[in-house]
Amino acid sequence: MTPAEPGQASAELRTGVAALSPRYQVGAVVALAVVAVAVCAHIGLVFLHVAPSNTLTKQHGAAVDEWVYPEFEQNWKLFAPNPLQQNISVQVRAEVTTAEGAIRTTGWYDLSAEDGRSIEGNPLPSHTQQNELRRAWDFFVATHDSDDRPVGPRGTLAEAYLRRIAALRLDRNEAAGPGGVVERVQYRSRTTNVEPPPWSGEKVSDRPVYRELPWWPVSVDAEDGDAEDGTAKEGGAA
Repeated sequence: MTPAEPGQASAELRTGVAALSPRYQVGAVVALAVVAVAVCAHIGLVFLHVAPSNTLTKQHGAAVDEWVYPEFEQNWKLFAPNPLQQNISVQVRAEVTTAEGAIRTTGWYDLSAEDGRSIEGNPLPSHTQQNELRRAWDFFVATHDSDDRPVGPRGTLAEAYLRRIAALRLDRNEAAGPGGVVERVQYRSRTTNVEPPPWSGEKVSDRPVYRELPWWPVSVDAEDGDAEDGTAKEGGAA
């Protein structure tokens, strides 16, 4: 066995950061410090978001919300006091003008089911796939009365948002066909109760409940007109 030279054994035992040159050691320490500060800041901001109202949230609430929404939103809907007990499926259909000039009405496209298929088996689903449609529908429901009339200017914004989502999704599904044009869209929701566990003894209806919205035009001119008068133009279902 050849005798090890002085310092050779200790150099061979160095691993990790210690094995780097001093220049890279400094860089690694700085990078770790930045990551640690970022993680601590994130945890602190999320804690302030879910914590009860206090002096810090009153003074810096806007900054906290700007960081948290929409990617890191926190809520208690999965737990107490009101866990979700219903499945809501959002569907849309269209009235289209075909390339030959005829007018036809498509069947219902289940947009929620399409999002579900995109998420299932996907380890990293996008924020759009998970939340765009759901949040848009919640936004609409919160800004409209039971007769589907907008309550304030945010209601008109909610309608425009849903109309754009419908136009994009229908175009993706080629609902109008070759050379066709989507003229109007109509939304509906299908709400069913989540079946309770067998041991609860609770009985709920398994009959779906539908909420059908009026027909909305999707043209640019129609959207501008809606924005000016603050109301949604309604049409009869085809």
